[in-house]
Amino acid sequence: QVQLVESGGGLVQAGGSLKLSCAASGRIFFSGRTMGWYRQGPGKQRELVAAITNADMTNIADSVKGRFTISRDNAANMMYLQMNSLKPEDTAVYYCNDLNFPQPWGQGTRVTVSS
Repeated sequence: QVQLVESGGGLVQAGGSLKLSCAASGRIFFSGRTMGWYRQGPGKQRELVAAITNADMTNIADSVKGRFTISRDNAANMMYLQMNSLKPEDTAVYYCNDLNFPQPWGQGTRVTVSS
């Protein structure tokens, strides 16, 4: 069983920053996995916003490119999403998961950006 726990969300004004964390535990070879950050905004489908391979290659969605940075700490089984210059349209619940072999979804962490 794999557990994914997201944290770091909150309420922030437009232009502000937040850093999200994802802690992975259980039966997962974290360092070998391509991991992703997803988000689901109000009334929207879940979308992938950033991914990072086991070789630290990253891919960032156009909607957040230049504002969001994804990183990982394999020794700690952790992944991060640094979010800068936040916009109201970034409001969503953010989740992390294995990009290629999705595990049970965590509770997510809610990000609310006020205008």
